[in-house]
Amino acid sequence: MTETLSLGFVALIDAGPLIVAQELGFAEEEGLALDLRRAPSWSMLRDQLAFGQIEAAQLLAPVPIATALGLGGAVPRLDALQVLSVNGTVIGVSRGLAEALRHHGYSFDFKDATAAGRAMIAAAGDGGLRLGVPFPFSMQAELVHYWLNALGFDAARGLIVRTVPPPRMAEAVEAGEIDAFCVGEPWGSIGVARGVAELLLPGAAIWSFAPEKVLAVRHSWAESERELGGRLSRAIWRAGRWLGDPVNRATASEVLARQSYLNVPAEVIERAMQGRLVIDPAGAEVQTDQFIVFHEGGAAFPWRSQAAWIARRLAGRTGLDPVWAAETAKPVFRADLYRQFLSGTGAPMPGASEKIEGALEAPAGAGASQGRLILNRNRFFDGAEFDPATT
Repeated sequence: MTETLSLGFVALIDAGPLIVAQELGFAEEEGLALDLRRAPSWSMLRDQLAFGQIEAAQLLAPVPIATALGLGGAVPRLDALQVLSVNGTVIGVSRGLAEALRHHGYSFDFKDATAAGRAMIAAAGDGGLRLGVPFPFSMQAELVHYWLNALGFDAARGLIVRTVPPPRMAEAVEAGEIDAFCVGEPWGSIGVARGVAELLLPGAAIWSFAPEKVLAVRHSWAESERELGGRLSRAIWRAGRWLGDPVNRATASEVLARQSYLNVPAEVIERAMQGRLVIDPAGAEVQTDQFIVFHEGGAAFPWRSQAAWIARRLAGRTGLDPVWAAETAKPVFRADLYRQFLSGTGAPMPGASEKIEGALEAPAGAGASQGRLILNRNRFFDGAEFDPATT
């Protein structure tokens, strides 16, 4: 008998594993039907999951961690069963700010985070910078704070962060509500297509392998519904593997473009999946390798070191004890359930659940208890490394 599970998502390319799992039969193979429900904002989606209106959701990677740390209100614990996507975000600016950046020497090469950040700080001057992010506890917010702080910008005094749902980001720029934004695709490209924005950097220029979205469930559900959780995890993982194959990009783009999902032109989605982005209204195009990753390099594994990094960043911005925050966050990324649920699927299984983040300049093999694992390049733009055991 087929079991129906309700899953929430926000209209972004990285909702792809949920959508593909339902539309291409991966859920059906596990005896599941996924009732996919589009939410207009991350706050609504988080609350729908936390209070039992849906069983699982695509969530921003920092949201379950923020919840565990008591940030954002009294919300039941949420767990991340796997990572849905790595990277996939862009930093964009208004046309006016783009001209100011050129005046300060930035060439819009779409890769040099140091040069872009210095030009951004110079252009902001004493007037500060109004930046749109999709949610206060998002990888977009963490990357931007990390980037500008590392370059000496006092974000506490000069950065005004505003929460804007991803589909509204271009509207917010056009209305003059924000000067810049960090958002998941396709909404940066939509801003360019509307003639109101230019793209400055991919998020991957700041951290080359940043966990972006996770498959999240309530902790109580994860513990009480392990059989269902395993079936759901396997369906989503296989969908992510399918999405990671370049030959499937055109088909995936057509599916995601449907009105009930992203409701944007398929060619915009396909360009982003290829890392081939149009960065200004004049049509300048750039190619970014690994712009969005669903499967390669063990992307789906919920590394506890990633959870610790996010927690340390959140603690630094909210006044929490950083050591306590990191240790509290690690169990939220359920490496234990990932190993249990995906055993026997062929999923590459790391031999450890933590690693040094930022340490790989190039792809490298890693010890694996199942399959063969090649980790992707993993670098922070400033060369920093994060060791969860000592940092």
